[in-house]
Amino acid sequence: MEQLPILNKKQTLDKIKRIAFEIYENNFQEKEIYIAGIFDKGYLFAQFLKSDLEKICAIKIILVKVTLDKFSPQQSEIELDIDIKLLKKKTIILVDDVMNSGRTMAYSMKPFLNIEIKKLQTAVVVDRDHKTFPISADYVGYSLSTTLKETINVVLDEVDEFGVYMV
Repeated sequence: MEQLPILNKKQTLDKIKRIAFEIYENNFQEKEIYIAGIFDKGYLFAQFLKSDLEKICAIKIILVKVTLDKFSPQQSEIELDIDIKLLKKKTIILVDDVMNSGRTMAYSMKPFLNIEIKKLQTAVVVDRDHKTFPISADYVGYSLSTTLKETINVVLDEVDEFGVYMV
């Protein structure tokens, strides 16, 4: 299948940088922020956000890897690569590459809802706007209306052509 470019590398990195500025603008009073990236592409996005945030502010940024089975999240364990107790009364930004139905994001929130946190926000590179769950992203790089048959591919590594594509 043919991939149609939506955003090139520079445009994608600019969107991520803008999200970093928005996160800082809304959380400038925080001493630390936890960026929880949904493995695998959401975690890559989280790494870029962490890097950009560290360039623009003195807030301590801690990266968290969130792992779950995206195809059957209701039956999979949602795992974090840190002790959940460290997140008590903290600000968390849950991030993924693409928000389609909101299902992955909704299930990924589960561990954070089991403890008392200060704030939970969400960020995505692309929001496709096909919600079947009551989840919206607080920070969006690019909103795109697509058909259900179309697929959005966010490439955030140098192995393939870095950018955002519609398949």
